[in-house]
Amino acid sequence: MSVDLHKMELPPRPEMFDFHGVSMTHYFTDNWENVQNFQARPDDILIATYTKAGSTWISYILDLLYFAKTSPERQTTMPIYDRVPFLDMYIPSVFSGKDKVDGLSTSPRIYKTHFPVQFVPKSFWEQNCRIVYVARNPKDNAVSLFHFDRMNMIRPDPGDWNSYFRRFMEGKIVYGSWYDHVNGWWKKKQTFSNLHYMFYEDMVEDTEREINKLCSFLGLSISAEEKRQISGGVQFDNMKNNNMVNYSTIPVMDFKISPFMRKGKVGDWKNHFTVAQNEEFDEDYKKKMKDPSLQFRTEI
Repeated sequence: MSVDLHKMELPPRPEMFDFHGVSMTHYFTDNWENVQNFQARPDDILIATYTKAGSTWISYILDLLYFAKTSPERQTTMPIYDRVPFLDMYIPSVFSGKDKVDGLSTSPRIYKTHFPVQFVPKSFWEQNCRIVYVARNPKDNAVSLFHFDRMNMIRPDPGDWNSYFRRFMEGKIVYGSWYDHVNGWWKKKQTFSNLHYMFYEDMVEDTEREINKLCSFLGLSISAEEKRQISGGVQFDNMKNNNMVNYSTIPVMDFKISPFMRKGKVGDWKNHFTVAQNEEFDEDYKKKMKDPSLQFRTEI
């Protein structure tokens, strides 16, 4: 089944429900058994993130690292969601992420998930696949996700910022608690050596440095000049203006409400959180973030 998102009629916004202890919608559970039985290959690369934590950014970087030289036409003819498909998603008779990944002809296959670690199909662990996880500080993640939910018609209606802020803290968001997500994957990193854990803030601070670390993890050897070119090409404004990367070709997203790529900054939460909200959030954060080895920066 191929992506035919262009012909898709906008469905009503979905309702959330509890699914094995995680808030989900039917778009990510309707094909559950098929996704769970997905067969990963040893050279597959899985990108894992909480929603709006940098998955498109790292997708673009990985696609350039592997295919910019050998298949340059991909960059101008294939949207990023075709180059790096979204495994979890299923819209009957329109789109199956699993089928899309199964149909990839590249080696390695690169694709993404927003699943918490316990939902990842077991074949990834059995095949010892390489996994790149990107985490973003919760305040900016919450703000970015709020605007994303406003403009993406296959996400539940976010309501106003005040109610969304509270639901984010409670984990009543699609894919569940941010805390459970980042902590679950961090814990997995301690026992699964093929997991590279990155931070959005580090990527903003020094993209080229983080690309170097990524290349070391992947065993890629590319020239300093190529790294510089990729680092420049994936800067936020370049991606925002690139129709093959900015998701402007998908009608389920209403760019009149908000662009898919909005600001890409660290610290934009300050334009949304009230002083009282910030204090409440900090208290909640202290209670829920028990592992001192996992640290986030809310400004750089």
